[in-house]
Amino acid sequence: MSIRIVVDNRPEFYTNLDYVSGRVVLAVNRAEQIGNIVVKLEGESTTALQVPHPHEDLRQGPMPGPPGSTVSETHKLLYKIQQVFPDDYHSSSNNPHGAHPLLPGEHSFPFKFKLPINNACSDHMAMSKIGGLAGMGGFGQGGGLFGMGGVRVMDGSKQLFLRHVTRTLPPSLTGFPMEAEIRYYIKVTVQRPGFLKENWRFQAGLKFMPIEPPRPPKTGQEAFARRPFTFRIRSPGQPERKRSSFFSKKGDDFKPGSDTKGAQDADTAPAPSVEISARLPHPPVLTCNKPVPLRLVAKKLANCPDEVFLTSFQADLVGYTDIRCHSIHSRRSNRWVIASSINLAIPLTTSPSDDVGKEIVVPDYLWNTTALPNTVAPSFTTCNLSRRYELEIRIGVSWGRPPSKTSKLLNGSSAQSPEIHLPLQFQNIEVFSGITPPAELLEATRTTAPGRATFATNNPGPRLPPRQNSVPQAGPSAGRGQPVRPQAQTPAQAPGPAHDPLYPPQLQAGQSAPAYDDAPPTYEEAVAENLAGPFDGMQERPAYSGVTNENAPSQMPTEKS
Repeated sequence: MSIRIVVDNRPEFYTNLDYVSGRVVLAVNRAEQIGNIVVKLEGESTTALQVPHPHEDLRQGPMPGPPGSTVSETHKLLYKIQQVFPDDYHSSSNNPHGAHPLLPGEHSFPFKFKLPINNACSDHMAMSKIGGLAGMGGFGQGGGLFGMGGVRVMDGSKQLFLRHVTRTLPPSLTGFPMEAEIRYYIKVTVQRPGFLKENWRFQAGLKFMPIEPPRPPKTGQEAFARRPFTFRIRSPGQPERKRSSFFSKKGDDFKPGSDTKGAQDADTAPAPSVEISARLPHPPVLTCNKPVPLRLVAKKLANCPDEVFLTSFQADLVGYTDIRCHSIHSRRSNRWVIASSINLAIPLTTSPSDDVGKEIVVPDYLWNTTALPNTVAPSFTTCNLSRRYELEIRIGVSWGRPPSKTSKLLNGSSAQSPEIHLPLQFQNIEVFSGITPPAELLEATRTTAPGRATFATNNPGPRLPPRQNSVPQAGPSAGRGQPVRPQAQTPAQAPGPAHDPLYPPQLQAGQSAPAYDDAPPTYEEAVAENLAGPFDGMQERPAYSGVTNENAPSQMPTEKS
């Protein structure tokens, strides 16, 4: 016996609204009695943290376990199930034992799923209908003792005791062994009736990268991080002597007259003063596999004829992953070097006679040819994990032209010009995946408010208007065949309190639904058949290696049942 999962036209990664299709190939050596064959498309976000000692954590409330123990929390972000066997032919036969024979040979069973936009674990109605709860319908009803004729399905009641948020499906994520990971996979279960026969199982991993949210319109505004600086005036009592070299003459080492003149100039002329500002389009958004849209501007602040040069430049992207497991929180950081250059001599003034307040734009060839690494995941928020970014820039500036490599070797290190290093930081940076949503989805987000839940049964807010090419639903005031009239515009609501989109607002006491939830449109709109995926011949898939090996064994601790 062997089981294989053959995926049709498998891309490097999947995204929202993509179809995951393929077939399950089952090869049997002898005739077997098969109850059914079930294919599942699942996505899990798992976290595990160690319970701190009560003296180390002064947080109010009970801990989820004894001090020193490890607790875990798993959210079923995606759970779709499809029975591929028995088909109509085998189901038509009357078999009292609930099993169907498969002759020796190779058998193929096709399957097809469509990836939604939002996570499914936040919908309580959907979770309560999946296994676990009797009398609610769903897969666990009328399927025998273990559901679906012996195939174990997810117990959705476990998800009802966890805290959830409605967000776009997060990307595949690893790199935090025994702490956090997000995985997507296809799982096949072949149920074999009988007490002494075990079920056959097989799974194959998938990479996932979400579509980006609607980009804000370009307004020409810029977010900036600026830092003015002024060099310290050289002390006249401490003349700067050059180090003798092999090629220097005897009388060229020290000239008293020149030091006196420099002291007089220091008393009359101010030291150079320049303001460096790093600018990004507002709101600051970076794109995966794209260069940083950075502008570096220098502004002259003092009337000093001396030149100032840019000697070094480095841009780092810092990612912070917030891990939550029940009431325990932890934060991990990663750093990516975007661009790094040293031994530069880029002037920050055009001429010594520049007026005070004149600006000069530093050439962007230092960073515009380097894209973000393909290991950078887009910003996301899910029930127990979130990722946000900061951009750190460090520049070196010298008073006067920095010496070249040859002069450093000949004159020694003491011939260097005064140099200072300035840090510039953008604290709230969003990273988008670069996968543009379909035009129909963008139109829906522009004309209506974002949905607040995965299923409309949970959403008392405004609904999306029907599309022109969709089938109108019959209602008390509209019959079939009549033209669809546009719905009346909903009254404008008062703007909610501003908050970070990566950290959703928490429910207050007695509040049953959040006042505002920045999520894409409703689930029905996301999985509509007339809504095409973003890669239907419209654009190429960018590179992404969020999971080094999606089929590698999980590095998370086994969950105790």
